[in-house]
Amino acid sequence: MNSIRSTLALLLAVFALAASALAQQPDTVLVNGKIVTVDRAGSMREALAIRDGRIVALGTTAEIRRLAGNATRVVDLQGRTVIPGLIDSHMHAIRAAQFFATEVNWTGAASLQEALARMNEAARARPGAWLIVAGGWTERQFKEGRRPTQAELQAAASGNPAYVQLGYQWAVMTDAGWKALKIAGDTDLPPGGKFERDASGASTGAVSGPQTAIVALFDRLPKPTDEQKVEGTIKFFRELNRLGMTGVVDPGGNNIAAPDYEAVLDVWRRKQMTVRVAYALFSQTTGSEFDELKQLTQLLPMHFGDDMLRFNGIGERITTAMYNNERPTDADKERFYEIALWAAQRGMALTIHWSRDSSVEHLLSAFERVNARVPIAPLRWSIAHLDDASEATLKRMKALGVGWTMQDAMYFGGDNFLQQRGRDVGLRTPPLETARRIGVVVGAGTDAHRVASYNPFTALQWLLDGKSVAGTPLRGPAETPNRLDALRMYTIGSAWFSFDDDVRGSLEVGKLADLAVLSKDYMTVPVEQIGSLESVLTMVGGRVVYASGPFSSLVTPNSATH
Repeated sequence: MNSIRSTLALLLAVFALAASALAQQPDTVLVNGKIVTVDRAGSMREALAIRDGRIVALGTTAEIRRLAGNATRVVDLQGRTVIPGLIDSHMHAIRAAQFFATEVNWTGAASLQEALARMNEAARARPGAWLIVAGGWTERQFKEGRRPTQAELQAAASGNPAYVQLGYQWAVMTDAGWKALKIAGDTDLPPGGKFERDASGASTGAVSGPQTAIVALFDRLPKPTDEQKVEGTIKFFRELNRLGMTGVVDPGGNNIAAPDYEAVLDVWRRKQMTVRVAYALFSQTTGSEFDELKQLTQLLPMHFGDDMLRFNGIGERITTAMYNNERPTDADKERFYEIALWAAQRGMALTIHWSRDSSVEHLLSAFERVNARVPIAPLRWSIAHLDDASEATLKRMKALGVGWTMQDAMYFGGDNFLQQRGRDVGLRTPPLETARRIGVVVGAGTDAHRVASYNPFTALQWLLDGKSVAGTPLRGPAETPNRLDALRMYTIGSAWFSFDDDVRGSLEVGKLADLAVLSKDYMTVPVEQIGSLESVLTMVGGRVVYASGPFSSLVTPNSATH
């Protein structure tokens, strides 16, 4: 009997050891690749292993293959380059996503003819429906170098009501669109808006005006249904996955009120998120911003959510009066300080839109007042844009622990900037290497999709060549990062702003397996080809969320759930 018991005990021990060994085997291994880890040493590896959504080993192909068991999925990269999943530190992604299923997308169109063809294709697919281009383009990307005329838009729209917006300064609509909105003249437009007229005084069908007027005009357009918003959110996040993106830091924005967050919340509840989103709440009500922010956040402690959707503080507009205001009054600054202090006392992150170094003193002085009462460095406050930041400003930011979310605004706007500010200023705009030398944390991004393309590889190419979309050289070599440092800004740099650079943003043991396998080698391909890169395999927490070409078979019905 004792012999039988001993044998049984031995068998149970063997089974337990075998089960334990099986449990330790990786779920997935990637081999025969070029792994750009973005760790502090800038290490390169051939292979990595993933278990339970995290990286458990990196090394040579032979080393990682030895870890694989019978149940391990082995992915042969065939020499392809792997980078950490890209993270946009300042993208209005929640807003862009809810319109993505119903808008016409002009991102990346090389000619006006191509852009109008996309409009015509949408008109044939959705007869009678509104056709809306909400931004993400500039006439300088078109070989024709100009905006569409109303006549061209009407021909492409084939009778559909159509609306095309350029940034926040200009829009054009078909006659059917103006009629549907019951707008016949300047008096029907939002305050500040004005119809453009030709030499004879006839309306061109286009309107220009300040940002407030264009925002208000867009608000009159029909909104997608709840179902379309959810569909758009899923599609837009998959589109970002196609471009190697696994995360965004969303600063809120115009034209997005509290009920508009229901679409992303619905996708999150359905466990269909394929991009990690850290979002801020943006004040919409001029004059009562403090009450609005208190109401919006009263049940949202900082970091509330999970690793796919999480509350990340307030911004990018705190008060309208301090929203990129060149000449705020003392009362304006006091009101801003009151809200900023309240946010700091509650441990909230804060991000703010500011464009010009010449006036940033107003903002930094308020930050310094808050910091004298509540240290803000642990809160990771940030300034967005500020393309012409001076060395003195960057040093003040470093002393406060304030980060800089920097976008490729000069890619679209560099030609105008050059005309306004001159070549000498252009050579150091933005001062990326100065910021890195001083130690300011920089997160790269796009500010998409109203004013820019959401393509991160477009932004990475601009980081490295400093050229505008028209090909005009702008930023000089003294402020141009190398490829690895540019990639750091788009990965672990951006992760800092969502407080999770300790768990993502680089490919290291223990970190989340967020990564992208690229169509070409980012580290060696000619700079002018970087903008055409895309992912052929994107993983979020070890899950395949996008795959194409030789990796298409890795996509499963459940691969986009969490």
